[in-house]
Amino acid sequence: METDRIEKTVILKATLERVWRAISESGRFGQWFGVEIDGPFVAGQEAIGRVVPTQVDPEVARLQEPHRGAAWRVRIERIEPMRLFSFRWHPFAVDPAQDHAAEPMTLVTFALAEVEGGIRLTITETGFDRLPLARRPQAFRANEGGWAHQARLIGTYLALRED
Repeated sequence: METDRIEKTVILKATLERVWRAISESGRFGQWFGVEIDGPFVAGQEAIGRVVPTQVDPEVARLQEPHRGAAWRVRIERIEPMRLFSFRWHPFAVDPAQDHAAEPMTLVTFALAEVEGGIRLTITETGFDRLPLARRPQAFRANEGGWAHQARLIGTYLALRED
């Protein structure tokens, strides 16, 4: 069983430009992901925000509600327009009593490709094997399920919005 990598793939019925904006513009990203971000995504810089329930799925919003207001911090790694967006973060760092700053971060990558029928979005998170052993299984399980939700949420977001 893979313990270091999570990968989810979804075909989105939208233009490349719309999918790109949904993953690379912080305001749009936050609407489907469930986070309010204080500024734009800029490569090499930290993006800071807080968890708020997603605006596109009431069931997932209920799952996110207990974490409302939790700090959300990522370091933007790469922005390659219309192709790739990536960031590093501390996975499943939702307990305010725990300081995860000294832990290794995982790498989250959103890769886009035009395919028949739409845009293939591949979401990959790697680096779990570097996490402290006590946190590793819980972080992996939480994010495995979380990325399954997020792969659906972006599709719902794109279906609901026409911009």
